[in-house]
Amino acid sequence: MKKLQTSFAGLTLKNPFIVSSCSLTNSAERNKKWEEAGAAAVVLKSLFEEEIEAELVQAKKEAHAEEMGYLQAYYQAHRLEEYLRLVKETKQTCTIPVIASINCYHNSDWTKFAHHIEEAGADAIELNIMSVRSELDEAYGTYEQLHIDILKQVKKEAKIPVIVKLGRNFTNCMPLIDQLYANGAAAVVLFNRMVTFDIDIEKVSCTHGNALGQTNDLSEVLRYTGLASARVPNMDIAASGGIADGAAMVKALLAGASAVEVCSALYWQGSEGIQKMLVFLSEWMERHGYESISQFRGRLNAKEGNAMDKFERTQFFNNFSLRND
Repeated sequence: MKKLQTSFAGLTLKNPFIVSSCSLTNSAERNKKWEEAGAAAVVLKSLFEEEIEAELVQAKKEAHAEEMGYLQAYYQAHRLEEYLRLVKETKQTCTIPVIASINCYHNSDWTKFAHHIEEAGADAIELNIMSVRSELDEAYGTYEQLHIDILKQVKKEAKIPVIVKLGRNFTNCMPLIDQLYANGAAAVVLFNRMVTFDIDIEKVSCTHGNALGQTNDLSEVLRYTGLASARVPNMDIAASGGIADGAAMVKALLAGASAVEVCSALYWQGSEGIQKMLVFLSEWMERHGYESISQFRGRLNAKEGNAMDKFERTQFFNNFSLRND
């Protein structure tokens, strides 16, 4: 339906629903099914710098020193070839925008992969620069500057839109979003989901927690989407995290998102979840008299005079009373 059309990162989308990068987007056949179910765009499963590095670490244990240069080139070329095949096959199969995903944490030569990804036909590139910083001697701002440096490097290699997917681990992500916009980012995604950490008390070992997102993730996504869309109004935002149903999608749009990236809900609901969300959105717009998303997008963001204190308030004393019974 035309009234659901939106613009994100310079791409015209038939609706705000984007399938997020995950194992569900690792083949052209799967991606075609998402398109047939109603998705407006798909973010391909990431090309992981971390996985390439892990393969090289293992190879170092088994190879002679003089072989390492060759092995590094081989592993990079092999992974890139596999990824380019995924991009090409999905573009041949799908008519919706195809967004490649690069998961990285260094500003190194491998970012030149972006040029080959563009040549393979990707409509945009999403940079996922998530990492945990814990070094005592790291200067303040180093992590933020890394995002800008990687963005600049990729922009040198590719002309297609570049999207930056941010984690939650910033003291204040607003100046970073502003600088990313100033340096040519077409959009940001709020937020990347960090691999969860847990401890098994019976095996006395470290392990992973729940891999899928939770509906309570939505609160912080709405808060920072509302803040960012008001502070940096020209930057397109995709809300990601806690988008479990049509109501969550509407909330994200009201907070100022141009689109939503959905992952966990597809594991729970399958492709039927896409149509359910889109039908809800359409019916909600009908009930409220909206003919287009642009009429209400950002209506409840943190712009001046729009209850900004609700976005920035961190205490709860006005909502809960303490009792001694």
